[in-house]
Amino acid sequence: MSVVVLVAEDEAPARAELVALLSADPRVAEVHAASSGAEALRLLERVDVAVAFLDIHMPGLSGLDLARGVARLRERPAIVFVTADDAGAVEAFDVEAVDFVLKPVRVERLRRALDRVLDRTIDAGPTPAADEAIPVTVGGVTRMVRRADVRWVQAQGDYSRLYTAASAHLVRVPLSELADRWAEVGFVRVHRSTLVHRDAIVEVRLSGAAPSVVLAEIELPISRRLVPSVRDALLR
Repeated sequence: MSVVVLVAEDEAPARAELVALLSADPRVAEVHAASSGAEALRLLERVDVAVAFLDIHMPGLSGLDLARGVARLRERPAIVFVTADDAGAVEAFDVEAVDFVLKPVRVERLRRALDRVLDRTIDAGPTPAADEAIPVTVGGVTRMVRRADVRWVQAQGDYSRLYTAASAHLVRVPLSELADRWAEVGFVRVHRSTLVHRDAIVEVRLSGAAPSVVLAEIELPISRRLVPSVRDALLR
């Protein structure tokens, strides 16, 4: 599968390097380059692009502004941010970026970003239910956690802790937002502070004094008032 990509980067050397690296990938059919967000938006309005590699910190229309702007396009490209720092990691999550690549860009890291885009396109197509990459900070380094790997989520104030099979990560997104955003891909609100992916559940206990859902690694309580909605969501 070959794709058409866009590079939006205001610094000429960085732009040329990224264009060269992407052009060398056999899966890339064509690379369009823009030196500003405004130029990139004009290009996107007339060219069908599968993935846009955007620098976050561009003068005028930033990469984040551009990502929000492409939401109105008929064919929305996958977004990969390429930036010198991780200051925009939370905002990258808000605009559903597929990946977040830090400069200096390594060939292997760029290849993995393209892998994620192509996996998403093949598996789910460019739909709202396509997988997301969620930026998390571990030891001062920003990494991406795939939503598909998240088994359950726990509210912690204005933050949420994402639990995968191997680890847990705190993100600056409230549980209520994740519940609304992820309902269509199988996440069920079982408690005011808990969100669970239905595929992670091995047993549902709705009767008795303490209703709960059982995962392989933990048993989580179900709020009494949510029992009817959980029953509808899990047992229909």
